[in-house]
Amino acid sequence: MATCYRHPSRETAVSCSSCGRPICPDCMTPTPVGMRCPECSAQRTKVHTMRSATSEPRVTVVLIVACAVLFLGTNGFSGGSGRLWTDLYLDGPDIHFGHDYWRLVTSGFLHSGPIHILFNMYLLWLLGNLLEPTLGSGRFAALYLTALLWGAFGALVVQPDVQTVGASGAVFGLMGAAAVEQRARGINPFQTDIGVLIILNLVLSFVLSNISIGGHIGGLVGGILVGVAFEGAARLRRPELGYAGCLVLSAFAVVGALAAAG
Repeated sequence: MATCYRHPSRETAVSCSSCGRPICPDCMTPTPVGMRCPECSAQRTKVHTMRSATSEPRVTVVLIVACAVLFLGTNGFSGGSGRLWTDLYLDGPDIHFGHDYWRLVTSGFLHSGPIHILFNMYLLWLLGNLLEPTLGSGRFAALYLTALLWGAFGALVVQPDVQTVGASGAVFGLMGAAAVEQRARGINPFQTDIGVLIILNLVLSFVLSNISIGGHIGGLVGGILVGVAFEGAARLRRPELGYAGCLVLSAFAVVGALAAAG
């Protein structure tokens, strides 16, 4: 077990959410993004310019813009229509017989109506602003893509013959990764807004109609696994291992999805 960087005689399983150094209870300072060491907590009031503040969640912004453009391009206000919609949504037969493998990804950028896209983009914006500055844009993008693929995997396992669209699987993955991040910092996620979001959205998944339960659960599981991979890589101080974990998890999801589609 690691020892506190300021008190080498004290073992600890908690590390600073900013610099990653192990810290003991006497050195922990609670912050909205986890426990921080004395040096990092002293810098938590750093002032950002408008330019730097708006540029931090740049992958989040790109994802939202992509979803909005496809929503308009596929006539999403009418529930989705046109050749583009037909070519991009997720369903097993088109993947198995038509070899339309791109649907595993593109379906996560389509939405079936204004409420659908507004709800997903609102959660994506909240979670993106929480996670992307903490993880960095590269790791955040890897997390999102992996969770999206796991959402497609879950959707095909449960309902392979049903047309499925939406960023919900990836968004659930962000929730799962955020919960792992909080847990690693010594915070019980179910005593925070993240835990409430996970429970509330899982309940809605089973209560509301026309919801991809498999997609939601698959994305959540994928996000949790990515979070574990990132935390393990951080403890070893080998960030490349986190990306390798995402690659392995994504490959597993794709293989599983193709099997489920057949």
